[in-house]
Amino acid sequence: MNKLFTAMNHSVRSFTVEEDGAQVIEYALIIAVVSITLVIALRGLTGTSFTGFIGRVATCLGSGPACL
Repeated sequence: MNKLFTAMNHSVRSFTVEEDGAQVIEYALIIAVVSITLVIALRGLTGTSFTGFIGRVATCLGSGPACL
């Protein structure tokens, strides 16, 4: 029983010392901020709604070079 508590104690300590989880959260927050910024920038550049912009991109991708 004592070995079980020792193993659990070691696992909890290594979990609290490990910083990999914090880095993943930081990267996720950076990606979220960049994504929101891109959506706002694209909305301002197109002058239409984001859905309209995505529709235009889909049309251009489907029609190929004729969209240029």
